[in-house]
Amino acid sequence: MLYNYASDCREAYLLLQLFTTALREEIKSRVDQVHEIVKGNPTVIRLLVSFYRNTRGQNALRQILGPTIKEVLQDKSINIKTDPVDIYKTWINQTESQTGQKSSLPYDVTPEKALLHPEVQRRLNVSVCNLKSMTDKFLTAITSNLDQLPYGMRFIAKVLKNSLCAKFPGTAIADIYKIVGNLLYYRYMNPAVVAPDGFDIVDYSAGVVLHPEHRRTLGSIARVLQHAAANKLFEGDSAHLQALNDYISQTHLRFRKFFKAACEVPDPEERFNMNEYSEMVALNKPVIYITLEELINTHRLLLEHQDSIAPDHDDPLHELLDDLGEVPTVQSLIGMNLLVFSCSTKQLIIDVIKAQQGDSLPLILRTAASVEQEAEHFRIMQIRALQDARSPEKLKRNQSIIADSNLSMEEKKRKILRNVRKLEALGVLDSHTKYTQLLNDISKDIRNQRRYRQRRQAELVKLRQTLQSLHAKSAFYGEQIDYYNQYIKTCLDNLTSKEKLNNKVANGKGKKEKRPILSYTAARLHEKGVLLEVEDLPVSQ
Repeated sequence: MLYNYASDCREAYLLLQLFTTALREEIKSRVDQVHEIVKGNPTVIRLLVSFYRNTRGQNALRQILGPTIKEVLQDKSINIKTDPVDIYKTWINQTESQTGQKSSLPYDVTPEKALLHPEVQRRLNVSVCNLKSMTDKFLTAITSNLDQLPYGMRFIAKVLKNSLCAKFPGTAIADIYKIVGNLLYYRYMNPAVVAPDGFDIVDYSAGVVLHPEHRRTLGSIARVLQHAAANKLFEGDSAHLQALNDYISQTHLRFRKFFKAACEVPDPEERFNMNEYSEMVALNKPVIYITLEELINTHRLLLEHQDSIAPDHDDPLHELLDDLGEVPTVQSLIGMNLLVFSCSTKQLIIDVIKAQQGDSLPLILRTAASVEQEAEHFRIMQIRALQDARSPEKLKRNQSIIADSNLSMEEKKRKILRNVRKLEALGVLDSHTKYTQLLNDISKDIRNQRRYRQRRQAELVKLRQTLQSLHAKSAFYGEQIDYYNQYIKTCLDNLTSKEKLNNKVANGKGKKEKRPILSYTAARLHEKGVLLEVEDLPVSQ
């Protein structure tokens, strides 16, 4: 993933800049009518939603929607049915179960004919009331947790609003907010409402699936929320839900306030404290991890598309690419690791000046060490060796630094001089201030030790949280494996039992009078009211 999954402020800022530029370019070059951004399903929107829903945004969805979804799943009394035919069939089945007689009414009817029965209308009205009540709870959970929304989603919503307003100035702001709502609710939140089990919004144990009744209820709630976010009234095939239209209009006003507030966020420069000079004044230069193949491919793509990327011939990119020349080969790029090489050189300097003091580093390097200084150096190296021996394997020093510890002071001085010449030849050090640069780098490292420790501690906290989540996920998948193994074993045992029974019948053993076998699906038995529910299995089975 680009920018290391936005793991720090700098990378989060750069990733957001990428999304912002891509969205603005999409609207500028491909959107001719305001609603095309909704119908076109741009790649940048898919990437944006996927990123913020599957990383930190997943925790946001759990916090926003999790408690309300759990309430729906735990309430056994909730029964929301908005399909007139479904309500009609349930009524017929219940009547037959209560009276013990087959109903005189036809079983298969159209929605219009089903709505002619007062009992169907009464049950539909009850479902509509329950649906309003549950939808209100979801809407309250969403609008009261604005601060839980990822900053990136909110800022891109702001960019979307401003870009559409700039390109289509005659469009009503209400229509613009509908498109913002399509991003924030329909694309980001709606899938988690419909299928909470697919987005880790709620926890499930192995073998447990979302009950069809619960899935239907959540689907009905999501449908109303979707209509409210877009201010889309029920009509046509959904005319039987027109009683919800006033509620849809009122709810849309609440949604619009939410979308407007969501767009009121500071710019990334203020949020992440970044500006055009941040890279120049940063004490710790950013480090990226990239393979040689990726580096070569990036160079090749820049050369191939430089006119599209930088149409202005005075753009610095052209000068930079001219200086770099042709695409290099892997062999030409293989060389020393400058970071490790520079750190090794600084460690050698520290080892020398700890045992031998002087007015300047060049003077120390030119002056031979005394016997006492060599002895002091040997003592310091012995202490370091004992400390390294007690350190865990993964925390031990680099092998090259360990090897340097075995050198004498004079050998270290000669190696420092060789390394300085190499760094100077590579352009890392200036020929006039090379020793001053090295000493300044060492002093910066010493000054920033506390900051380095704090950063490592923060990274350790993140790693522990990730490890804990991985352990929980591993335990969950382990339970699933055990469950499915047991399920397969049970199926195989049942098959074996049936084969033995068939063999007995074939051999004439235990002959009994055959009786007709009647088969019913669980769905039909459920419709007739014989089965109330089928635990852990879909009703269709």
